[in-house]
Amino acid sequence: MAFDNTVTVTGNMTRDPELRFTASGSAVTTFGLAWNRRWQNRQTNEMEEQVSFFDVTCWNNLAENVSESLFKGTRVIVSGRLEQRSWETPDGERRSKVEIVADEVSPSLRWATVEVTKNERRDGGRYQDGGGSSRRDLPANPGGGRGSPRNSQPEPYPDEEPF
Repeated sequence: MAFDNTVTVTGNMTRDPELRFTASGSAVTTFGLAWNRRWQNRQTNEMEEQVSFFDVTCWNNLAENVSESLFKGTRVIVSGRLEQRSWETPDGERRSKVEIVADEVSPSLRWATVEVTKNERRDGGRYQDGGGSSRRDLPANPGGGRGSPRNSQPEPYPDEEPF
């Protein structure tokens, strides 16, 4: 019997992404996410609201892209898995929390627009799929970077539909 532990949450970033590196050099970014639920109370006819807060963790290339691209207040869509972490405080108390380990993070386009720029691969120039197998070499993005002109078009990627 297979269990799926995938969640997708849309909400606002509650703090700027914080980029750090592990001792082995892996990038890790964390940020907070708030999800608001509003409804009308049928008895009082007043609007009520409930807010849920999540901690989100991103790794490697995703971590670096999130820290370079997004900021507090941005409405984002996060897809990933739930993971529980436990630790002991200096006072000896056991604590735990459930966080989202992100597979994908993107800005929501419901009330905003973005300019998409494909980055040059940071992992040696080879595209890695979810299983870790190398699919093909991708050319460098000649117009890449955050400051590239809006009207410039990067060279097309071979065998790939435009995005």
